[in-house]
Amino acid sequence: MVVLPLAFNLTGKRVLVLGAGRVAGSKIGLLVAAGADITVITTEVLEPVPDSVTLLLRPYQPGDLEGFQLVISATGVGSVNDQVVEEAKARGIWLNVVDDPSRCDFYFTAVHRDGPVIVSVSTEGSAPALAQYVRDLVRSALPKNLAAVARRLRSERDTMHDEGISTESISWRARIDELVAEETTTD
Repeated sequence: MVVLPLAFNLTGKRVLVLGAGRVAGSKIGLLVAAGADITVITTEVLEPVPDSVTLLLRPYQPGDLEGFQLVISATGVGSVNDQVVEEAKARGIWLNVVDDPSRCDFYFTAVHRDGPVIVSVSTEGSAPALAQYVRDLVRSALPKNLAAVARRLRSERDTMHDEGISTESISWRARIDELVAEETTTD
């Protein structure tokens, strides 16, 4: 399998999470932070569910996936996952089956965020702990205040665009080095 890392805007997108254990809880936290419209269907709540999430205390039923753009199945029950996979495929809904990468249409990554700067590491679901390890190594190597650098670059690019100047042929590396040095010394 070959994957393409993408960043999705999930604001307001309907996402269904089946299960509410530890792993589901971590996915729910990421989805809440991304602004998704989340519904959780579970027979028991093992992790706190934020108030912004719609919680349905019942088992999965065929037809539950209707109207959702993404589904995360974290039930830990093989027969339920089988039904969810079948329904998701029939409806063309992207699915993540926790701990079963071969049945996933997408994977969650280990993420470091500094404002608009996002570093995302994936092992295609094969070793999440390794992805977290690599993310932490990268995080420790990054300069501080990259969010401020990104905001300044955005402003400079916007000004150029407003003046009718194309930014595509500009070599940004030297400017980035300058801004990183400035932000590091003002820290």
